[in-house]
Amino acid sequence: MKRTLALVTLVVLLLPVALAAKDSKDSRDSRNTLVRFEGGIGVDPVSSGVGTATTAEVVNRNIVRGTQPPGQIWRIAALSAEVKTDGRIKVDGRGLLLAGGNSIGTNANQSVRARLFCDATTAFDSANLVALQPNGDFRIDDVLRSAAGATPPNPCASPVLLIINGGGAWFAAGIPDLDDSD
Repeated sequence: MKRTLALVTLVVLLLPVALAAKDSKDSRDSRNTLVRFEGGIGVDPVSSGVGTATTAEVVNRNIVRGTQPPGQIWRIAALSAEVKTDGRIKVDGRGLLLAGGNSIGTNANQSVRARLFCDATTAFDSANLVALQPNGDFRIDDVLRSAAGATPPNPCASPVLLIINGGGAWFAAGIPDLDDSD
């Protein structure tokens, strides 16, 4: 009985210390976060068209910060990403699949990487391509670098996250998480 009482007392005394240490670690991690993204938008390769009421004779491609779209519509079910101040990026994507054409509902044997913009022109890409799973799921755990080898600036003034294929076409975009309450 005394042993049980001593153990319970020890747990009660040490639990606040353990929780404070965890909160301290979470705060450090949060301070090292450059930008987060929660949610994703699939690509529609055409942003607008001009022509008659039934036929667009001229279309405007959905180019984002100089990055071309693919030739077909893609959808994404979920996306969560975090970029650290040292350029490390972790992305968890779900359901990145074709949303049109004869191969609708497939991953079209694509592989993807992350591309971050903090301004209108400079791209920071993850190094490695990651194959989409048959259901369109993927995980990226890499470091972002510019063509010159630099990591993203801190602060990242105008963050745009694109998920691109090996040819550089964007398939999905992240929605910036502007909630600073974390």
